[in-house]
Amino acid sequence: MDGLSETRKKLVEAARVARQRAFAPYSGFSVGAALECSDGAVFTGCNIENSSYGLSLCAERVAIFKAVSEGRRDFVRIAVIADSHTPVRPCGACRQVISDLFGSQAEVIMANISGAVELRTVGEILPIPFDRSFL
Repeated sequence: MDGLSETRKKLVEAARVARQRAFAPYSGFSVGAALECSDGAVFTGCNIENSSYGLSLCAERVAIFKAVSEGRRDFVRIAVIADSHTPVRPCGACRQVISDLFGSQAEVIMANISGAVELRTVGEILPIPFDRSFL
């Protein structure tokens, strides 16, 4: 995590703590996420699996939906962390949700529990999104 600002390090740490609450009895792949709002407020999420796999939710969407349900829409960045060989990437569904709510310039901090980190913009991880212009 060298090179990250203290604010970004704290966000990754919040995601790491959230990961410990994951409910992943089927995949065994626990993920944590933390998103930061423009005023510094942080919302966290963990993946929650279901025996009917399609009903499972990713950590990123749990954090985002928690924030939205509290009336927030002013997102600056999101961090996601897992026990993976390289920094974990949001799945396609999460990339779409992040893109729709964060905008293309917001930051995505991808990390693993070993300390590897990759910083990208939403536009870099989803360069051609489906957006409101199609509606």
